[in-house]
Amino acid sequence: MNFNQSHFGLFGLPQRFDVDTATLDVRYRELQREVHPDRFATASDAQRRLSMQMATRVNEGYRTLKSPLARARYLLELMGADAEAETNTAMPPDFLMQQMEWREGLEEAGRLGDTCGMNRLNLQVDREMEDAYAAFASTLERGHKEAAAAAVRKLMFLDRFREEVATAQEKYEV
Repeated sequence: MNFNQSHFGLFGLPQRFDVDTATLDVRYRELQREVHPDRFATASDAQRRLSMQMATRVNEGYRTLKSPLARARYLLELMGADAEAETNTAMPPDFLMQQMEWREGLEEAGRLGDTCGMNRLNLQVDREMEDAYAAFASTLERGHKEAAAAAVRKLMFLDRFREEVATAQEKYEV
C-alpha cells in the first residue's frame, strides 16, 4: 500500500466526484482484510504499528469517499483549492433568503409538532443538495475551482440545516 497515493488511488477508483459506492464498499472490505491489525497480532512491533497505520489510512479514505460532502471537499483539496469554509461565508442573497424561510418554517413546524411540515422541509433540502452536488461535479469537471468551492460551501450550509431538521424530527418520533 502506497501511503502517498490519494484515497481514490488507494481504492482503485477514478478521481472524480461520482463514485461507485458498491465498488468502494467491496474494495474497503478487501483492504481491511489485508491490513487489519488482527492479522499481525504475532508480528513484530514495527509490523503491528505499520498495520495499524495502514488500517487507519484505509478507514480514513473510506469515510472520506463514502460521504459526498467529505469527498467534494477532498477533491477540492486535491485540486489545490480550499472551500474557505471557515473564513468565506458569503452566499447569494436568494440562497440566504431561502435559508431564513426554511428556518422559520422549521421553527413553526417544531412549535406545532407538524411532522409533515418537517418532512416537506427535508425533501426540499434533499432536492437542493442534489442540485448543488450536480453543480459541484459540473464545475469541478470544467476546472472552475472557485465555483466548485462555492458549491461546497453551499452544501455545508444545507447539510447543517438538514441535521437541524433531523434533530427536530427526532423529538416527534414514536
